Amino acid sequence: MIRPATRPLNLVRASRPHLLRHACLALALVVSASAVAHAAPKKPAGKKYHFELTAVTAKTEVKPAVAKAATPRVEGQVKKAFASHPQLISTLDGAPDPKTSAEAYRKYLARKAIAGAYLVTVEITDASEELVPLEDKPNAQRLVIHIGIHMLGENIPGRTMGFTGDGKATIKQEVGLKVRDRDREHTWDDAAQIAVDDAMKTVFQQLAVPQKKQ
Repeated sequence: MIRPATRPLNLVRASRPHLLRHACLALALVVSASAVAHAAPKKPAGKKYHFELTAVTAKTEVKPAVAKAATPRVEGQVKKAFASHPQLISTLDGAPDPKTSAEAYRKYLARKAIAGAYLVTVEITDASEELVPLEDKPNAQRLVIHIGIHMLGENIPGRTMGFTGDGKATIKQEVGLKVRDRDREHTWDDAAQIAVDDAMKTVFQQLAVPQKKQ
């Protein structure tokens, strides 16, 4: 028996072409606007400054071997912080020499919308390294590193008092019976980074306070 051919059912109604185009365009605009909103970088809040690191030193109370380990770690983290902080301008291209042209230097800062420039010295006020046995792990021990630092900023030009900042950190790292150089260096880096970040917070808290007119 031959069945008669049947026309396939069309279950989907064709949309009106012009309405479909408008709907697609509206959707594309919404998606595009959303993408731009999420991709647009946020402008950092706060005034701009310029910091120049002059020296990283250690107090005489810090043991020489500890100072030798701590000083380059702190210096490296300070330089990294000065280069990456959103409120700091790392280089002043074309700036006059503040020693011979102080007024021109001040005008340069004002023209560049830089609120202040500072020479910064960092002193390691406290640092220690200790190995502590772990009673529950006879084949391991804990490396404990502590760092305390003090930052001092002097105005450029003039070298008058600008700001101070203090930071400290203690890092505890489980290691083997024999401490590897990379474990010690990594722990010193972590402690130095936290101490520097801590000091930078106090520095910018001071800078955010309006200066009294003299």
